Amino acid sequence: DNPLHNAPHTMADITAAEWGRAYSREEAVFPTAATRQNKFWPAVNRVDNVYGDRNFICSCPPIESYQDEA
Repeated sequence: DNPLHNAPHTMADITAAEWGRAYSREEAVFPTAATRQNKFWPAVNRVDNVYGDRNFICSCPPIESYQDEA
């Protein structure tokens, strides 16, 4: 039960009435000094836990579609 394992913490996680973690809400929100200046609030926690992190699927158009037609 640590901030890295449970990251990302959403706004809903932080503002919930109950906080059942071994670390503080402040540590969850601002794990480093840099995040105090530039905080990004994710909309969701991890999707499919670590499966989505390890099996990334790009839905971008192919690189050829970005090339200029001469």
